[in-house]
Amino acid sequence: MTHLAQGLQGSNPLLNIGIFAAFVMVTLVVVLRASRNTRSASDYYAAGRAFSGPQNGIAIAGDYLSAASFLGIVGAIALYGYDGFLYSIGFLVAWLVALLLVAELLRNTGKYTMGDVLAFRMRQRPLRAAAATSTLAVSFFYLLAQMAGAGVLVSLLLGVTSATGQAVVIAIVGVIMIVYVLVGGMKGTTWVQIIKAVLLISGAAAMTLWVLGRSGFDLSALMQSAVDRAGTAGEKLLNPGARYGKTETSKLDFLSLGLALVLGTAGLPHVLMRFYTVPTAKEARRSVVWAIWLIGLFYLFTLVLGYGAGAIVGPEAIKSAPGGSNSAAPLLAQALGGPVLLGFISAVAFATILAVVAGLTITASASFAHDIYANVIKRGDLEDKQAEVRVARITALVIGAVAIIGGILARNQNVAFLVALAFAVAASANLPTILYSLFWKRFNTSGALWSIYGGLTTTIVLILFSPAVSGTPESMLPGADFDWFPLQNPGLVSIPLSFFFGWLGTVLSREHDAAKYAEMEVRSLTGAGAERAVAH
Repeated sequence: MTHLAQGLQGSNPLLNIGIFAAFVMVTLVVVLRASRNTRSASDYYAAGRAFSGPQNGIAIAGDYLSAASFLGIVGAIALYGYDGFLYSIGFLVAWLVALLLVAELLRNTGKYTMGDVLAFRMRQRPLRAAAATSTLAVSFFYLLAQMAGAGVLVSLLLGVTSATGQAVVIAIVGVIMIVYVLVGGMKGTTWVQIIKAVLLISGAAAMTLWVLGRSGFDLSALMQSAVDRAGTAGEKLLNPGARYGKTETSKLDFLSLGLALVLGTAGLPHVLMRFYTVPTAKEARRSVVWAIWLIGLFYLFTLVLGYGAGAIVGPEAIKSAPGGSNSAAPLLAQALGGPVLLGFISAVAFATILAVVAGLTITASASFAHDIYANVIKRGDLEDKQAEVRVARITALVIGAVAIIGGILARNQNVAFLVALAFAVAASANLPTILYSLFWKRFNTSGALWSIYGGLTTTIVLILFSPAVSGTPESMLPGADFDWFPLQNPGLVSIPLSFFFGWLGTVLSREHDAAKYAEMEVRSLTGAGAERAVAH
């Protein structure tokens, strides 16, 4: 244990910073080259729809495999075994919902944002305002997780354990991300995500082979080593219940978490927006298939890396390291390959954070500029075509500042857990409205507003009054105690409530436009008219 702590302090900070700086320089050159063609709103928001299915699939993997996937899940598996791997299963199964119910239909119906789809058959202004509000809320929770991951990494790599030092580093990550978005738009951001996905999956593959090699490529032997290293608590690693299942409340918490993970992906605005960067619905489908393969492969690697960290580093060393469970992957890299591998893996994790944060920021800024500014404030009447892109860039600056402040506050939380909260907001505020819009003929503006605002309010209120925020030593505010809602994740209550609100709001209103629904149904299923809408 002492050896590991010294090793971390003895890891080469200059080498770590050098590898990360090299990544930033290469990606900034790519972003600058991409920005040469970013002129119109279509270029800035949807990269001119110039990416192929495979390219977009790799970018989706880059967008989706966040700091939670790498730092949070490996740590959760190292400490909780079977229960930690449930995050991987939930995140992956969620893609089937996105592929079967959402991807192609959204690509055919929309233009740049989720608001385009929801407002297609409803009253434009209230729906766009609601869609932008929920997009900003989901993006905020997701940004918290990424920024918290940045703080953890820096504590590990540079020995920056002071709160002030971590805050400075989170701010630097935020500033670099803002530059990516301001300069490169969606095209630059997409290339950053492609580069990051290749690096992350390659790095994880190399570490997986290394770990398996040390146990003679015998997964059973590796798992047994993790059990032996954990001592008396070891047997729990191979069975359900190490984290969830001790009490009735924790069983419900597990169900709530699973529901949020599986249904959340299809409502994540930064993932949905990626479907607009391809030229046709067929390419949108291909991109999701590519993404599923790459993401599935990566989550298989997390199983080996998690048990590998448990066996090689040990749970005690992981718990006592800066950042706790989030430090398992960097600690494993250091145990395997010393400072060089630690530097590379940490730079990849930094790249992961930068790429995901850039994707979130461009989505949130696009939603505000396109839905609120262009269609609510200006009512679609823009004389200056560049004004919308200018507003998007200003919004990116504001979102970046908010993300930096939030990340500093949330820097000690488990990253996978923070992302699960974002999934709960997406599954509650966005998914019911999207599904009702695409598949329910009777659905109307009133139902959509009830569903979005009802789901969003319920989720945020339940999160605020849950043990995630106060009442336990692991809470965001450990000194406070106002948690009357028992579950860590609100999905089990907020998702059904949001579907109910959507139904109730619809039946209480007489508004009904059958012709507009028929047009949307034809367009979503066939793509007819979608290209013409894009051209406008």
